[in-house]
Amino acid sequence: MTILAIDQGTTSSRAILFDDQLNARASAQQEFAQHFPQSGWVEHDAHDLWTSTAAVARAAIEKGRSSGAAIAAIGITNQRETTVIWDRRSGEPIHRAIVWQDRRTAALCQRLKDEGNEAAVTEATGLLLDPYFSATKIAWLLDNVEGARAAAERGELAFGTVDSWLIWNLTGGRVHATDATNAARTMLYDIRRGEWSQPMCALFGVPAAILPEVRDSAGDFGLTRPDLFGKELPILGVAGDQQAATVGQACFQPGMMKSTYGTGCFALLNTGDRAVTSQNRLLTTIAYQLDGKPTYALEGSIFIAGAVVQWLRDGLGLIRQAADTQKLAQKADPAQDVIMVPAFTGLGAPWWQPDARGAIYGLTRNTGPAELALAALESVGFQTRDLWQAMHADWPGGGDAVLRVDGGMSASDPTMQFLADILGAPVDRPKAVETTAKGAAWLAGMRAGICPGAEEYAASWALDRRFEPKLPEAEREARYARWTKAVQATMSL
Repeated sequence: MTILAIDQGTTSSRAILFDDQLNARASAQQEFAQHFPQSGWVEHDAHDLWTSTAAVARAAIEKGRSSGAAIAAIGITNQRETTVIWDRRSGEPIHRAIVWQDRRTAALCQRLKDEGNEAAVTEATGLLLDPYFSATKIAWLLDNVEGARAAAERGELAFGTVDSWLIWNLTGGRVHATDATNAARTMLYDIRRGEWSQPMCALFGVPAAILPEVRDSAGDFGLTRPDLFGKELPILGVAGDQQAATVGQACFQPGMMKSTYGTGCFALLNTGDRAVTSQNRLLTTIAYQLDGKPTYALEGSIFIAGAVVQWLRDGLGLIRQAADTQKLAQKADPAQDVIMVPAFTGLGAPWWQPDARGAIYGLTRNTGPAELALAALESVGFQTRDLWQAMHADWPGGGDAVLRVDGGMSASDPTMQFLADILGAPVDRPKAVETTAKGAAWLAGMRAGICPGAEEYAASWALDRRFEPKLPEAEREARYARWTKAVQATMSL
């Protein structure tokens, strides 16, 4: 038996076919267009999200057909917070999807803060008032698309994060549902009560009628349309991408921490059955929910990680492909100390400055493409240390002393070595770095009864390489102090 894992990301959709031992057997990937209608605005065509997902799923199934193994279940993992609203009758989106990176509702968030609402938001949802989350995106769509609010009040519209949009299309409109991890990213879900929050819906002006049903991460999300894959297939696992990576990394014990490097960088620290309120402007969220019981996490979100490499390629034309970044960075002049603060769409945790914009410090006449490439890669390590320090300050006992990493950038040995150096802590990279899809596959496979339970699965986690810190402490602290000054200067602009 096999499991089809759908990984719908910010820049591409992927599908991976896993066997019952969670070994990848076949895969397919397809990029789709990014839309930037104004500065700080980021959109996706919701049709692109669906059609690319359907295409890669069919392609992965076709590639794996020679094995003859039947598909037992589908697991879905997705970019979180990205907001889609569609017509229940026609299934047509009322507007392009507003992406998690989008900053258009910054003024609304600031107004709500000024009115003294943030404490109530944090108490109920574990989140901070920021455009990153879905609630203000929903409000913007209802207020800016003609007739949308009235239609929503009549129950004619449906809202979903990307998982819900895919489930709706996969099931032919029969299921409007999400899982607890995605619900926890909307700023509308009470993570302690485990239900949609009426006060939050009232605060943001979101009619409850448009919200999906919330289910376990390993749960029944319906059957696919038979015409999609030749037969009906059960959808049995759903989790937001960072939570799926937490599961994929087998971070099942309180204190374990992982960091995923994709378009952004997201670090989660498992806090068990305790919803820890951060004193350092981190998020309290749900890591996963099984059998109706949530496991909580502290999360730090960095909006720009791999996206800074895309900017070097597409914005500046310094590289032809992402893999060229490291080669270029290795040519950098060691005497220069260029620092890049990649706040292209604001600063995430622990700063939370949605209006901040990127800046580069330490430029000289000798600064060139190599120095910019190195500064871009190092910015990911510096930002991770921001999160690392905040998490260890919030978690009693300091959490695990080792960071597990995954995602595309984790494949770069020099980048991971710098990360270990600037953290002053070991960094563990697993043999299977595609942990996001693997986590979704495990949730679905475990629910289907073909994959092992959490303890046995955790025992199968395999180390590829441990990066030990080599940078002298004095140099590490001096470099991090300079980074902190650069961030503070950026926020003051």
